[in-house]
Amino acid sequence: MVKLKLHVNGRDYELDVDPRESLLTVLRDRLGLIGVKKSCGVGECGACTVLLNGVPTDSCLTLAVWAEGQCVRTVEGVARPEGELSPVQRAYVEAGAVQCGFCTPGLVMTTTAFLEQNKDRLASVTREEIKRAHAGHLCRCTGYEMITEAVELALGREVKGAAECLEISK
Repeated sequence: MVKLKLHVNGRDYELDVDPRESLLTVLRDRLGLIGVKKSCGVGECGACTVLLNGVPTDSCLTLAVWAEGQCVRTVEGVARPEGELSPVQRAYVEAGAVQCGFCTPGLVMTTTAFLEQNKDRLASVTREEIKRAHAGHLCRCTGYEMITEAVELALGREVKGAAECLEISK
């Protein structure tokens, strides 16, 4: 076992972990953050996507020890105070892009990072860029059109949060 320090959703944690444990396992099983979905286990579906220092990351492929001292955001850390949905989450609901909801948390994390990374050029973001940014996600329910529409809806909204905990952890 090794001692691991993580900064997750604005909170600091210190845990003893097996050095072979994935970040997915630590987040779900140790911290109870079940919005991080366990699905394919090989980085193909995107359901386990979290933001590691603001970058979408497959938590199933990331060893927890690699996240030592890093900033981790999960879908639980995206909602606003009092549980109000974030602008991205609201856009997904409005566009009907949630359907069964299994892949939604990972998609919301990727969308949050995409919008944050492109905040200075939101008016010029293309559908192709949206599709390319979300290409690492598999969804059986929506046919992807509603996901693209959700991202387009969120383009005009104030989106912050992908890099938010970088500031907190300094």
